[in-house]
Amino acid sequence: MKKHILLTGKPGVGKTTVIKKIVPLLGVDAGGFYTEEIRVMDRRMGFRIVTLDGKDGILAHVDCNSNYKVGKYRVDLDSFESVAIPTLEKAIKDKAIIVIDEIGKMELFSMKFKELVSNILDGEKSLLSVIKENGDVFTENIKKRGDVTMITVNYENREGLLEKILGLLKGIGKS
Repeated sequence: MKKHILLTGKPGVGKTTVIKKIVPLLGVDAGGFYTEEIRVMDRRMGFRIVTLDGKDGILAHVDCNSNYKVGKYRVDLDSFESVAIPTLEKAIKDKAIIVIDEIGKMELFSMKFKELVSNILDGEKSLLSVIKENGDVFTENIKKRGDVTMITVNYENREGLLEKILGLLKGIGKS
């Protein structure tokens, strides 16, 4: 049975928007986080993660003091892990559907995060996640799993994906 749904696609096509629109429809059965841009006067300065229960933290910022870098952004591993790790651990314990936006370069600097993603995929719960279109060995192996449905988001299909994804998730998390 394919119990995990992974969204991929080019930057800016609406992957995070699809996740954010689906989350309220999942109700209390979902836990996890999504990402948001940090903008100052219309300039993207970084990214924050926001948990489904309202906590947030910095994922990466141009002004962050860190050795972990993706493009012009420096990844704040401590901030990311202090919010994401307990949120995912709680979701694994309490929720039927785990939401991760995203499994990407910035997040994968965290070995704890990679371990939790592996545990989620191998566990009982379902994962709804955004995953980098062109990834490393770790993400490419996730995409090849037999229990994963891959959906490519683009400008043409993004509006119709809510129903498709909800249909795939139908029954998950219901007792």
